[in-house]
Amino acid sequence: MKDKVLFTALLSVVLAGCTLRAKPKAALPPPAPKPAVTPAPAPAPPPPLSIPQTHVELPAPQPVDPAALVVETARPAPEPEPQPTAPARSRRTTPASAPAQPAAAPTPEPPRETFREKVSDAEAKRLMDQAQNRRREVNQILEQLAKRSTLTPAQRNVMATIKNFLVLSDEAEKHSDPRQADSFAERAQILAKELQSEQ
Repeated sequence: MKDKVLFTALLSVVLAGCTLRAKPKAALPPPAPKPAVTPAPAPAPPPPLSIPQTHVELPAPQPVDPAALVVETARPAPEPEPQPTAPARSRRTTPASAPAQPAAAPTPEPPRETFREKVSDAEAKRLMDQAQNRRREVNQILEQLAKRSTLTPAQRNVMATIKNFLVLSDEAEKHSDPRQADSFAERAQILAKELQSEQ
């Protein structure tokens, strides 16, 4: 059995060698020499962009219509002729038949409605309490600062601003606007604390 396998392998190698052998090719004539081609000169590379470009290309001149150069001067408007004045009439005294009625005063506009954000009762109470606490704290700070006489004019201006915010907060509370009342009281509190920290 080994002999058969060896014989088959040997036979396949021999046959493969025969098929791999190339047939002799007919001698081909050498290729014709190609004519020498001179290479075209490469185009010049564009100038780099980083170099300042001083070469300016302007468009061709365009003809100008001479009528476009004529400037029209505005003609002055004719002055209106003066109206002849009516001769003065002599005043006649007439008895006052009816008292002159004063001109009707324009009717005043109805006050405009101001729109406010609706706030729940609980939120309104919380904002009012908070505004009152802030105003109380600001008043205490202002009392402490008033006892000192070393306030600069700028600090006195800040105190006046704080007092204005307190007044605005009180007015907003009277007009049932808790959010504005708290907002003005908060501004007064911030300024008062800054003023106190400067002392």
